Amino acid sequence: MDRRKNGNRFEQYKRIVKFLGSASIVLIEWLIYYFVWMNFYNKNMAVSFWRRGNWLVIGEYLVLILMLHRIYGGLRVGIYKYWNLVYSHMISIFWANVFSYVQVVLFDKRMHNPLALIIMTFAELILVMIWAWAFKRIYSYLFPKRRLLLIYGENSMSQLMNRIDSREDKYEIAATISVKEGLDVIMEKASQYGGVIIGDIPSGQRNQLVKRCYEKNIRSYTVPKISDILVRTSVELDIFDAPLYLSRNYDGLALDQEVAKRIEDVVVASLLLLVTSPLFLIIAALIKATDKGPVFYTQDRLTKNGKIFRIYKFRTMVINAESRTGPVKAGEKDSRILPVGHFLRATRLDELPQLINILKGDMSMVGPRPERPELAEIITKSIPEFDYRLKVKAGLTGYAQIYGKYCTTSYDKLKLDLMYIRNYSIILDLKLIFMTPKVLFMKESTDGFEDGKWEDPALKDPKSHA
Repeated sequence: MDRRKNGNRFEQYKRIVKFLGSASIVLIEWLIYYFVWMNFYNKNMAVSFWRRGNWLVIGEYLVLILMLHRIYGGLRVGIYKYWNLVYSHMISIFWANVFSYVQVVLFDKRMHNPLALIIMTFAELILVMIWAWAFKRIYSYLFPKRRLLLIYGENSMSQLMNRIDSREDKYEIAATISVKEGLDVIMEKASQYGGVIIGDIPSGQRNQLVKRCYEKNIRSYTVPKISDILVRTSVELDIFDAPLYLSRNYDGLALDQEVAKRIEDVVVASLLLLVTSPLFLIIAALIKATDKGPVFYTQDRLTKNGKIFRIYKFRTMVINAESRTGPVKAGEKDSRILPVGHFLRATRLDELPQLINILKGDMSMVGPRPERPELAEIITKSIPEFDYRLKVKAGLTGYAQIYGKYCTTSYDKLKLDLMYIRNYSIILDLKLIFMTPKVLFMKESTDGFEDGKWEDPALKDPKSHA
């Protein structure tokens, strides 16, 4: 049987397959925790829990693990790659087990042997690796990669094609066609594939394609424009007999949001400074031992309303690194980077001093990445809307930092930042803060930038998005 047909045959069962796959591993983890709780911790407590108390504890663990999987994506089967899925899953397991141990200690008011939870965590890691491997095989058989038709316009689609090629387990660009071929020709050809990707083409033609694909039940993937982001994040009003979208277009956040965000910044930054203070001493000693130069590095960056501030970072490069090269981005194999600098940059620990910027009010915990004024000026010539990012304070972490990569183009980072600004809430901030540890050690976040040869089209060609 043709595997493409096999995939189409089971398409209607995809949500059920995903649910069963996720439910199976969560049930196994829950049963393991139930066994460890009943046989190692509850039994050794001064006052053991009885029936309702036990169900409360293990029920709490189930809710916690589901919440963490929701945040980190541990159950995004069929979406994440194998190691990303395992990594996301194990972060959730780790934090859930740490919380459970702390809870046991607080319940009994004395320390307990953590060996059982440690063994449980490693056992769960092995089970998750087996589950992810088995489910990936089953999923790829039932739902083979989708063969797509790429519809392109005047602008180059090479970057989009490279991104899709990076997920060869899910998608394959089987053919391409120019929008100039005409709507009827495109639709006739589209019926031969598992879907279409509508690239950066004129809005009028794109809207016609979207409607025709809906009419013919053809799956479509659309590359959004900035205006699409603004419309998509508007508020739907139901006060008339026709749909109406409201875009309030504040100059930044509403007053109550600004106040809540500032409180969040002060509290979280203060706690992180307290917890990471030993790291400040260790990193400072390592940098001093390298070349005896200054520990900190300051640089002009942009924040809300285009205000320039001096950002603090641990120095990761030789002194006066840009005296010859000028303001350029550093690649992983850049000879200017200090030995300890490679580790600091890979783990993002070089950005810890920005907690001081947050307490000063220059930055926020979450927001668009603070760009250098000279680079922002070049990018804005290509993308005038790039200044939209300056409606809120720059952030230590952010939507683009979490969901983008280091080599994500400025145009796509702008779209991600607008998604954050337009959907802002304290809940979203907290989610992004909790997501940050996950991306620190993910190799995928720096894909495409290892040799330092990657160039942002907005920096290379001032007319790339004009």
